[in-house]
Amino acid sequence: MCYETASTKMKDQMEYHFQAEFQIEHEYTPYFHKSGFGHTNLQIIKMDEPLSIYPANWGFVPEWGMKDIDGFRKKYNTLNTKSETLFKGLSKDSAMDKRCIILVDGFFEPHKESGVSIPHFCYIPTDKFKDGRDLFAFAGIYSSLDDTTDAYTCSILTTEANDFFAEVHNVKKRMPLVLDSGLYSEWFNGGLSEENIKELMKHGFTSKDFSAHPVSRDLYKRGIDSNKEYIISPVDKGTLF
Repeated sequence: MCYETASTKMKDQMEYHFQAEFQIEHEYTPYFHKSGFGHTNLQIIKMDEPLSIYPANWGFVPEWGMKDIDGFRKKYNTLNTKSETLFKGLSKDSAMDKRCIILVDGFFEPHKESGVSIPHFCYIPTDKFKDGRDLFAFAGIYSSLDDTTDAYTCSILTTEANDFFAEVHNVKKRMPLVLDSGLYSEWFNGGLSEENIKELMKHGFTSKDFSAHPVSRDLYKRGIDSNKEYIISPVDKGTLF
């Protein structure tokens, strides 16, 4: 699962890193915490426009669900899509020609201790940025809200956790599919077969090492503005990965 993300970098940093430009002026604002259950926008690069960054409403909606999006979302949770079932069900029509990458520099996963969920902030350490956190991208799928505007919805692909994330997300043992940066162009390749895509998802997780630390349980509380810098700061809960 991946229902909570962070994207703290400035617009110019993201454009330089991903070699793509934002297409909707003033839409993007850096954030420390965003919950998918608010169905706000994430930033994506689509396979048919690899040099452009667009906002996409978090929570994939297939074409047939567009007539009643609220009704669709009451019935279906599409914040994430399992890579193992990408070619089945709701996601099958987007698997071949509506793939994307979703741009972030961190995300949150629950770690259970004595029956209590302790949120952990997950990121890739680097010297490239002053804050010590690298930019990266989830593999995802998207849909177009209509044919006349640049309005989209998206979903983060997830996969079975590797050894590191099995320790962090120690109940569900899932992780978002963080795509290796050297495979972005291949992910955008419109000529891939279903088997090619399955192989790419199976072996495409980034080779970079992640770190994770416990953060405030304010992340889970209602009525609190958790989009603050403290929400990604470590707290002393006895676990560190």
